[in-house]
Amino acid sequence: MTGSTEVVGQSTGKTSLLIRRIIAYVVLIFLVFISLLPFYLLFINATRDKSQSGIRWYPDSAFAGNWRKLFAGSTRVAFGNVYKALLNSLIVSTCASVLSVYFSALTAYATYVYHFKLRKIADGFILLIMMVPTQASAIGFYKMMISWKLTNSFIPLIIPAIAAPSIYYFMKQYMQSSLPLEIVEAARIDGCGEFRTFNTIVAPILKPAFAVQMIFTFVGNWNNFFMPRLILTDREKATVPLILSAMNHAGPVERDVGIFYLYMVLAILPVIIIYLLLSKFIIRGIALGSVKG
Repeated sequence: MTGSTEVVGQSTGKTSLLIRRIIAYVVLIFLVFISLLPFYLLFINATRDKSQSGIRWYPDSAFAGNWRKLFAGSTRVAFGNVYKALLNSLIVSTCASVLSVYFSALTAYATYVYHFKLRKIADGFILLIMMVPTQASAIGFYKMMISWKLTNSFIPLIIPAIAAPSIYYFMKQYMQSSLPLEIVEAARIDGCGEFRTFNTIVAPILKPAFAVQMIFTFVGNWNNFFMPRLILTDREKATVPLILSAMNHAGPVERDVGIFYLYMVLAILPVIIIYLLLSKFIIRGIALGSVKG
């Protein structure tokens, strides 16, 4: 009786585990479907003709025509240089992301390794900067850029991005959980300078955190509409969000749904590529960069 009871119990446990797995897989498949549905509709809409309206679930035959119209001279006259906008966004997003991540990590390294009297004040000041929204300082920033004659330039979109308080706090928390101070002290004993210590010893340890923040900052700068709209006036220097906004607000004559969605497809491709290249570091970076309990 005891043996048969154990067999029945094991069989019931396996059945219960199988049911839970099936439910989990069904839920995951549903979530994947919900996540990929907007991208599917986006690609489908890129094959639509200008005259078509409503939701379509299957591709059409206007993709090649939309591609030609997107890079035609008439589109450039109506909305701007779509190819140059992709290049402009790539330059701004890459430079701003690299500089903000590197210098934020360098600042976090300084406040984590060095014990000076004003360290807490520096942390509080950085936190205060993080609490000030961009829109609140936009007018003063714009007037300053006018006085410095830096409007219609990429410099105001790249250099101010170095001051990134959220990245600073993420990097500092990551260092607290994964960077022993003994490593830095050992490098100093061996005669290694501070910048060399950071670049050759600390930076490889921070590689997962770098990857995570590169993804977030690249996407944020790539999708940034407010500051480019405020600073850039030359259509040849327009970024992708400015071109998409011009297409979306076009009149009934110029508006073309097909090329609008096709350009959206092209606009998300760099983001997808960056995510695929660096996504393996996301979970590990967030887990190690979290506050230790």
